[in-house]
Amino acid sequence: MLSEGSSFMKGMALGGIFCLLLSLLGSFTPGMQSSPEDQHHHHHIKAPTNDELQSLSEPQMVELSQKVRVYCVIMVQPKVLVYWATAKDTWSKHCDQAVFYSSESAKALEAVDLNEQDEWTKLRKALKHAYDNSGDLRWFFVARPTSFAIIENLKYLILAKDANEPFYIGHAMKSGELEYVEYESGIVLSYEALRRLVNVFKDEEKCPERGRALWKLSEEKQLAICLKYTGVFAENGEDTQGKGLFNSKSVSSLIEDGMSKNPLDVVEGCCSDLAITFSGMSPNQMQVMMFGVYRLRPYGHNFHDSLIFFPPEGSDND
Repeated sequence: MLSEGSSFMKGMALGGIFCLLLSLLGSFTPGMQSSPEDQHHHHHIKAPTNDELQSLSEPQMVELSQKVRVYCVIMVQPKVLVYWATAKDTWSKHCDQAVFYSSESAKALEAVDLNEQDEWTKLRKALKHAYDNSGDLRWFFVARPTSFAIIENLKYLILAKDANEPFYIGHAMKSGELEYVEYESGIVLSYEALRRLVNVFKDEEKCPERGRALWKLSEEKQLAICLKYTGVFAENGEDTQGKGLFNSKSVSSLIEDGMSKNPLDVVEGCCSDLAITFSGMSPNQMQVMMFGVYRLRPYGHNFHDSLIFFPPEGSDND
């Protein structure tokens, strides 16, 4: 019995050590060593309240409306042409400049051919191209064509933010010690954040073009690591009630979740009135979303928006 008990205790000890090792591996991010001064809990970037807007004069609101302009970096692939075409036909028309970046040339739709298959390297090249060709645009929105974005709500979020400050905003998540913004929900970068990122691209030790880790990290985590070296950290975009603005689910999925969690007030349990993105939607769902967001108007209702974002010049947006 003593022998069996001893074996049992040894097994328990070894099992505990093994679990501890797994836990440490799970929190380890290749290429990064955390110190107390490096540890950072993401901030919560909140959209302005109506009261804050009402305190502004009309000339101030017009100035803000004209100042906030967005360059959309949309990463596409020829093999998902239907999503690419849908993004081009719907929400991307509301960007001040929308540029599609592809892994290869495509005859059907216009895009910047990056001639690259590796997703991280492709994203790097796209961001460098956007930085070099942005003109006077100072905000950058990075998205996949499977996401639907409401650009006016994005502008509302960053309305009072200074693009010369290093903002990196979206649906902030955490993996071990690394905080990052989820790619599927969209990524927002200020001009200063992108400037620092492009500069650190030149340092292969801090931000290698091809990953040198034992296992391959996703693009969103590679991006966060490179930004962290420049002192730019993930920020979570929220409304004044603390609801997230960047959604990794479709509208229908969020409504289903709301019905299960709060059946007496589905809208309250679903999502923010100022939501910026929804993900995982089919092309048909995106077209319906476009109708609901930009075309449907209840008869007899007067709209008195205190802030109006004018469409890009020459745009055929809705």
